[in-house]
Amino acid sequence: MAQSVLLICFLGLAFAFAAADHSPLQDFCVAQAGSSVLVNGLPCKDPKTVQANDFSFSGLHLPGNTSNPVGSKVTPVTVTQLPGLNTLGISMARIDIAPWGINPPHTHPRATEILLVLEGTLEVGFITSNPNNRLISKILQKGDVFVFPQGLIHYQRNTGFGNAVALAALGSQNPGVITIANTVFGSTPDISIDILAKAFQIDKIVVSQIQSKF
Repeated sequence: MAQSVLLICFLGLAFAFAAADHSPLQDFCVAQAGSSVLVNGLPCKDPKTVQANDFSFSGLHLPGNTSNPVGSKVTPVTVTQLPGLNTLGISMARIDIAPWGINPPHTHPRATEILLVLEGTLEVGFITSNPNNRLISKILQKGDVFVFPQGLIHYQRNTGFGNAVALAALGSQNPGVITIANTVFGSTPDISIDILAKAFQIDKIVVSQIQSKF
């Protein structure tokens, strides 16, 4: 019962700040799959063909597979998974993190994120922009909420001995994710080794070793 109340309050907060995207000009605009039309968002499905399933998603009750190098799994519910989110300016995600696993440093270029811990203990933090680059971090317990400002690099780490589960709400139908390590060391094509060696003040051999992991 207590967890249900927390979820209701959390979702209410999420909808309250859902204003990062442009406001809709109609009741809804369910995304039209497979359309070749390019717009800022996604084209609308004919309202007369819209069904309840266009506004529904199932699966957030299922644990994510954390058997990977970082020990975490994010299950997103954006406009890609839930077409009814198109133009509504909100999305969400389930985050599963194994003991001492991390959701690596990343940023959402188009959304603020508010996170609710459902199970476990999480260290969370974000870094302010240049020139201060201040780390603002906190240990969260079950029922705690934390907000990550739009565009700032942030992370989560499970500091407990059991699996941690969190629910995140984001103020965009398509918040975007830029995972720092993957982006810098795993770009296509690769960023020049010379550039990365100078930027990170490390040897070129080290850059090559890191790039080989991505």
